[in-house]
Amino acid sequence: MPEFSCILFDLDGTIVDSAPGITATLAFTFEQLGLPIPTPAELVAYVGPPILDSFRDLAGFTPEESLRALAIYRPQYLKAGVFNAEVYPGIREVLRAIREADVPLSLATSKPETPATLILEHYDLLKYFDIITGASDDEKRSAKADVVEEALTRLKDFGADVSNPVMVGDRHHDVAGAAAHHVPTLFVRWGYGSPVEEVGTIGVATDAAELTHLLLG
Repeated sequence: MPEFSCILFDLDGTIVDSAPGITATLAFTFEQLGLPIPTPAELVAYVGPPILDSFRDLAGFTPEESLRALAIYRPQYLKAGVFNAEVYPGIREVLRAIREADVPLSLATSKPETPATLILEHYDLLKYFDIITGASDDEKRSAKADVVEEALTRLKDFGADVSNPVMVGDRHHDVAGAAAHHVPTLFVRWGYGSPVEEVGTIGVATDAAELTHLLLG
């Protein structure tokens, strides 16, 4: 592995298992809309991509229906779902090692920045990040490629060397979004992705120790 000049980290499925809170909030949303609640396996597919994309692609909602669903989902998630998550084993140590190695680190998540920051604060992980980048709270910036672009811009403004960045994620949209800006991806297998989503990555980690080795040598 090359020596990376900065690191971008996904959140859901990479740092935290946030599926319980997200799927419970989705079930509430469908119930409030008077629609059948998808199966648990179907709801897990919503975790990771931008929520408006999931409403469109998985629920088949129109743009107007997606915004109506979002208006139900967002306050309920902030009220009851945001802390229904768990940090993956060893991730705290990975982030600490990055900090100790003095490699600039930015979050790069499709989750809006407000709940993303709340999660990192709640689990005492915020201190490891130089930059927090996520979807904008109005969801206008939610595509992974846009989030990656914004993260790189903020890192550069911070004074970081962005000549050799790397993305860490668990879904194909992490890989594609990073590739749009010529950023390679290290894929983690403990998240919500499938083996086919590893295509195009430069390395795969099966546990936190392996990820640390891939990132820092």
